[in-house]
Formats: sequence, structure tokens, C-alpha cells
Amino acid sequence: MKLKLLAAVIAATLGTAGCSQPEQSKEQTSAGDSQTAMTDNASQAPELGSFGVDLSARDESVDPGDDFFMYASGNWYENFELPADKTRYGAFTALADRSEEQVKTIIDDIMQKDELNAEEQLVHDFYKAYMDTETVNNKGLSPIADTLSTIDNIDNRQALAEVFGNAWLTGAGTPIWAGLWYNRLDPNEYQLSVGVGGLGLPDRDYYLSDDERFVKIRKAYLAHIENMLTLAEEEQPAQKAETILELETAIARVQWPREKRRDRDLTLNQIERNELADAYPGFDWDTFFAQTGLKVPALNISQPEPVRDVISIINDRDLSDWKAYLTFHTVSNNATLLAENVYQEHFDFYGRTLNGQQEPRPRWKRAISQMSGTESLGFAIGKIYVDEYFPESSKQKMSELVENLRTALGKRIDNLDWMSEKTKENARAKLAAFRPKIGYPDKWQDFSGLEISDDQLVKNVRNLRKFFQAQDVERELKPTDRERWGMTPQRVNAYYNSSFNEIVFPAAILQPPFFDPNADPAVNYGAIGAVIGHEMGHGFDDQGSKSDAQGIQRNWWTDEDRAAFEAKADKLAAQYNEYEPIEGNFVNGRNSLGENIGDVGGLAMAYEAYQLSLNGKEAPVIDGLTGDQRFFLAWAQVWKEKRTEQSMLNQLRAGTHAPGRYRALAPRNHDAWYKAFDVQPDDELYLAPEERVRIW
Repeated sequence: MKLKLLAAVIAATLGTAGCSQPEQSKEQTSAGDSQTAMTDNASQAPELGSFGVDLSARDESVDPGDDFFMYASGNWYENFELPADKTRYGAFTALADRSEEQVKTIIDDIMQKDELNAEEQLVHDFYKAYMDTETVNNKGLSPIADTLSTIDNIDNRQALAEVFGNAWLTGAGTPIWAGLWYNRLDPNEYQLSVGVGGLGLPDRDYYLSDDERFVKIRKAYLAHIENMLTLAEEEQPAQKAETILELETAIARVQWPREKRRDRDLTLNQIERNELADAYPGFDWDTFFAQTGLKVPALNISQPEPVRDVISIINDRDLSDWKAYLTFHTVSNNATLLAENVYQEHFDFYGRTLNGQQEPRPRWKRAISQMSGTESLGFAIGKIYVDEYFPESSKQKMSELVENLRTALGKRIDNLDWMSEKTKENARAKLAAFRPKIGYPDKWQDFSGLEISDDQLVKNVRNLRKFFQAQDVERELKPTDRERWGMTPQRVNAYYNSSFNEIVFPAAILQPPFFDPNADPAVNYGAIGAVIGHEMGHGFDDQGSKSDAQGIQRNWWTDEDRAAFEAKADKLAAQYNEYEPIEGNFVNGRNSLGENIGDVGGLAMAYEAYQLSLNGKEAPVIDGLTGDQRFFLAWAQVWKEKRTEQSMLNQLRAGTHAPGRYRALAPRNHDAWYKAFDVQPDDELYLAPEERVRIW
């Protein structure tokens, strides 16, 4: 059961989960060099190249109009060797690696200090417990023995509902989840969102597709389940593995496809808690929710029919089937915290088979990942990170860029020929209400009362879950906390939260290649400027546009304007549907539509802002490149990436973003790109003017 607040549900992010996987690129400097570059603007050159872009990454033998991704980054792509502990690598991963190294420096300093404050002690003890492999290995499965025993003793449906309800703490897994979120009709109130989950594979397609790739994955998953049950000393592991796969397939069959799950009209189904049992009978909701301590009366059922169908599956299957399912998921979901033989089996499937990762990440990196979340010790570390690595000048410059982008989008809204004045008034109001959060929270997380030991890793994780759960219980009936952040400062990403109409940029993304105070303005506008525009664009994408300036989900459009918008969105979805990264497997233009609108629209906003910054003057030519060429190159190099085929397949079926090499092609919808690179009708990427999608 997921009871995460901002940590679990961010309305729209810039990148995927993989964007935070680390690896330092050859062009990156050390953490210390980076800090110097960001703070000494007067004397330092840009970190990349002579003006902020790595020109050596280009493949100039490629016509920009044929493949802009390879033109911008082809030399790098052809020569870069993907590290064995990576499934993908690009600008995000390079910068995330830098952030991770910086955090490692912070933790190393803490581990060597004689006197620690309370939060440093928490970090010290958690890290020590994680890195103590001898103790972890000696404990075997004993840290989760209590949960396994509870599962083994399930003898009725009420006991089953109790274990489902405790999954937020134990990791036991549950086909029905509930998460504390905001009331979409009144963002000042909290609400419980209820939906279905419970799958061990990334998406329903992995269970239902006849594609040979998925057939092989299911066969490997079956063997993996059997191996995990064998490690748990379960009887008849092969037979139980068959049962678990069959059970998950039944759940997958009733789930909505991802493109349907992201439709905010379909997923808004509010109900009072005291009406739940009558509307969705057959499940012990009281027992389920009693495990959480939450009393919030308002609920939203995100997938009504699937919830009813899953309740039927819960009741139709023998308790022994569910006990096998819960045993496997308890071991699997805790595998990264258990003995190395359990982790290795987990990695062999989820890392190697499912994503093409050849080696596990070093244990210190896994420790930092475990510690860095918003509902872990991420803000305790982030406070030090900001002091050490984030100059206040970067926050000021970023604030200026945000306002420049706001001005640019305002001008673009004024000039839209497909939107009426009535809808424009509402759009302007929403734009004016955008609240940017930059770098770090004004109020830091208080960890008072949290207990962490230096030799109880699983207990530490559970204590963290209990700690944050108690905070949710404390605040659930109060007005929503608009100061909370859904990402820590050291996270390389950004997001838009529609309920608060806020755009959030953690400190770690405000570094090259995204932002460099010493780079040419065209580069900063093409990189971080387009990132800002992307997040603003989420407020006006196909789903974000369903909320108003106050974050209330309502229709603020005229029917004619909404129809015109939907026609443009459909056109963009169709464009991305044509991209085929793997034979027979295409980008899902509908599922990735919000991100694609963010990219295409954000790029247009950033270009407008860049042109405004020139004050009518011609940009200088640098290294033979015009300002417009530098702008679009900066965009394309933000999205350079190399990834395994397995990771690509996972992204296509389970991700909401198009792969990076196709995000780099967003400029084909912008007239200025055609002029900048002399793109002609016989070029592969050429779109006739009437086929270019211009929304914002």
C-alpha cells in the first residue's frame, strides 16, 4: 500500500526514473571544479567547450535535417561505451553521477567526524548499517521473518486485508493501493487516492503481449519467482511460481492501459469513505485502512472498474495463492536490504534480464540511493549539499530565467490564433499564478524523534516509513502544506505539480549542461530555459490544462478552444507514434503526450525568451555557429543518451517519456530550426509548415 505524499506521485517530471542513475561523462569536471565554475563567473570559462556546448560530440557527417540527434551527439554516441552497471547513460546520468559523488564526499566527511549533530548522526548510522555487509549477510531473511510469519498465518479474508493494508510498512505487496494526495477539486485538502497495482513486471503489456521478447521475459520471471521462493525455503516453489504469475496476469488483464490511467477526467471519481463499502463491496476496507492510521474522509477511486475487478480476484482465489504471492513480494521488495545472495537473485532478473544491466551498482551507490529519497534522509543530506555545492547566485539567475520564460509564454498566449480571448484570460491567470520553487525548500524537514541504528538496516527503513507515515496522519486533516517538496535538492530532475500550480527545480539540475552561468545565453536558454518551459508547459498540456490557476480541476476552456487544442495534441501524438526505437515497438504518442507537449511547447517558449533577450540585436557567431544553431544544439545535447535494448523496451511500455533521441527531435516542429540548419523538403525530418505542431 503506497502512502507516500509528494515522493510517490509527482504530476509531471522532466525526466524518467532512470535520469537519476549516475555515470560521469568524459567532459564532466570534478565536483570541486564544478563548484568553482559556478561561483567565479568573472574569471571562469564555460565548463563545456568555448561557449557551453560540447562540439566534439557532434557527427558533422550527418545532415541535421536527417537525424538531429546524431548530428548533435553522434560522435559521442558511437564512441561511448555504456558502463557495465548502467542501463542508460546521458546528460542526466552524467550530472546525477556528479551529484552522487558530491553526496559521497558529504557522507565520507560525516563518517570521519568525531562530533556529529543529530541529523548527521542519523546519516552516519544508516550508512554504516547499509555498508556492513557481514552483519546484513549473517541476518539472512530474519529481518523480514515477522512479516513472513504473519503471511503464513493468514486464515481468513480479514487477515488478508490486514496484510494488504500493512504493505506500506512491510513491502509485502498489494493489488489494491491507497496514497495520500491532494483533493483535485479543493487542493487545500488532503484526500486518499485508491487504485490497483500489485504487478512484479513493469507494465500489463509484459504479461499480455505475444511479442517474443515478452514471452522470454515471462519465462525468466517465472524462474526468478521460483528462485526467490526457494531462498525463502517455501515448499513446492515451482508450483507456487506458476500460481503467482497466473495471479498477476489476471490482475494485469483488468488494469487500464497507461494512456487511460493518465486521463484526469477518467481518474477523478470521488466518494466519501463511509460510502466505500456499498460502492465497492466484497473487500474489508475498514481493516485495510486501519493499518494506516489515516482518518481522512474523502477518497478518490482512480480506476473504478479495475478496483471492482481486483476485489473479485481477491475473493475468487484461494488464500494459499495469496500467501504465496505475498511471500514472494515481501522477499522481492526487501531484496536490496537483505543478504547478498537474495539481492543477487533480485538483480539477475530486474537488473540483468529486464534492463540489460551487466553488473550491480557499487554498494555505496545503492546506499546513497536508499538514503536520498524525500521519505528517507534525503533532506538531511540535501541541507549540507546546498551549503557545499549550490551558490545563491545560481538561484538568483534561475529566478530571472523563470520570469523571462513567463514573459515569453505570456506573449505567445496573446498571439495564439486558435484561442479565444475568453480562454486566454484564464490562461493568463494560470500563468501569472505559477509558483516557482528553486534550489531547495525554505523550510527543512524536521527529523526529531526518528530512531536509526547502525546495525539494523531493515528496521531503519521501517522506522523511516513509520516516521513519515506518522507525519501524514498528523497533517491529513489540516490544510495542505504547500511548502513541501517532492524532490530533494541533490536530485537531477524537475517537476510540475498541478494541484499547487508550481514548477520545481532542485539545485542539482542547475549545473552544466543544463545551466552554466559562464555559458553563452543561447545555450542556457536552449537547455535550462527549455527545461523551465517544459515544466510550464505541463500546466498547459493535455492533462495539466484541466486544472485552473488555483490548481482546481475544472474546465476553463470554451468548447471550441478545447477542440482546437485537442486536434493539435492528436497531431503531436500521431507524430511520436511513428518513432520506432525497436523493431515492432513504437513510442506511445498518447501515453507520452504530456511530456511531448512540454518539450515542443517549452522549446518554443525558450526560443521566444532568447529572442527577447537579444533586444533586437543579432546574436554573435561563435565557432562558426549562429545563436539559433547554438540554441538548438544545446537542446539536443541535453537529450543525448545511450541505453540497452531492454531498457529501451521498458521505457516504451512502462515510461511516460519518449526516449531521449526522439526528444532531441522536438525542434522539427519549429520554423527557426529549419532556417538555422537549412533543412529542406528532401530531408528525413522535414515537416511541411502545416504539419508542424504549434500549440504554445
